[in-house]
Amino acid sequence: MTADVKKLPTGFGRLWTAQTVSSLGDGVTHAALPLLALTLTRDPMALAVVTAAGTLPWLLFGILGGALVDRWDRRRTMWVADAARAVLLAIPAAAAVLDVLSIPLLAAVAFLLGVGGLFFDTAATAYLPDLLGRDPVLLERANSRLRGAQTAASGFAGPPAGSAMLALGRAVPLLADAVSFAISALLVRSLPAGPRPVPAKARESLLRQARAGASYVFRDRLLLGLALRPAVGNIAFVAVETVLALFAHDRLGIDTFGFGLLLTAEATGGLLGAGIASFLGRRLGTGTALTCTAAVEGLAVLGLATAQNPYVAGFALAVCGAGMGATMVLAPSLRQAIVPAHLMGRVASTSRMLAMCAAPFGAFFGGWLATAYDVRTPLYAASGLLLAMTAVTATMTSNRRVEAALSAAAEAGSAGDPESEDPVRAGAPESS
Repeated sequence: MTADVKKLPTGFGRLWTAQTVSSLGDGVTHAALPLLALTLTRDPMALAVVTAAGTLPWLLFGILGGALVDRWDRRRTMWVADAARAVLLAIPAAAAVLDVLSIPLLAAVAFLLGVGGLFFDTAATAYLPDLLGRDPVLLERANSRLRGAQTAASGFAGPPAGSAMLALGRAVPLLADAVSFAISALLVRSLPAGPRPVPAKARESLLRQARAGASYVFRDRLLLGLALRPAVGNIAFVAVETVLALFAHDRLGIDTFGFGLLLTAEATGGLLGAGIASFLGRRLGTGTALTCTAAVEGLAVLGLATAQNPYVAGFALAVCGAGMGATMVLAPSLRQAIVPAHLMGRVASTSRMLAMCAAPFGAFFGGWLATAYDVRTPLYAASGLLLAMTAVTATMTSNRRVEAALSAAAEAGSAGDPESEDPVRAGAPESS
């Protein structure tokens, strides 16, 4: 059967719908939560606490969460996480109606939503290759659709809807997101069951299993290269985001409405990149395509740094978004195709945790450079960092290494090898 006639299973449609609905709700809350906090305080540190609370679960429990997902039924983990988040959002909604909403409550809700997101996202990443039979072509196609829908729902439709709902009442956007989680939970619950989790080894602790997952990433050069890209990329991109509003206002003369359009240009590029990712992978090879998209991101940020008007800046952000969109389809698809099922949760959560841990460094880095030098300096530094990362990881994620990993995974699958906790995949070199 050729790649052209391969069909995504019917279960994927339900998963796609569930994640799209949930992403729409996430976009609503993403806009509404900080605006709700703004109705309670003007203290920047208090607002920062609410924003940071949502990322803390990945920093605190990322690897352990992945180990738990590898022990649990992944479909059940997804629908329970969404059902729990639906119930959770009823608490601040009720508090808003009763006029007892507070910053500590919003921070606690953001933190618990982050915990739910950790388990849902990790389980979904691990469940998808089970649903698609670990087929690399289908994984790229599925991730392209998931990424495109997520960008459209959470990046375009959700935020303006959240702002509009807030005008109807402080509880309205929270209830809307709760409904989205409830619908997602019902859809996920109807999905076909995945393989039974591999039983934990006798007397093996959760911490030891978590370490095995992290070791698997760090001792495999291809997986390490795939993990380094978003980790280093987050330092660069968050450094840019930290000063982007100031740069747009002071250097480009963009007002608040124009800044929203600038961000929309990046999201539009992201949709395009997600749409052409599979084409790039077929024409260039996945490894070369990943290197090219990384280089495009670095050059696009350099173009943003040198921009003298909003149109050039918008084009640069659109190109950067396209590179990011393609990368976020190709890299997860490759990871899902080569990582054994019993390690998928831990590998995914380790990679995500590295990226999340890098973000605060990017914020500090960008703020310090802008303060010590100029508002354009973080953009130049981010471009240099992205291009350096491209050069360092190019051999780690080369076509040769990718093809060797895919062949090893296919041979292991066809041979029905028993899954083990060995942190180095058979046939995968530890070093070049």
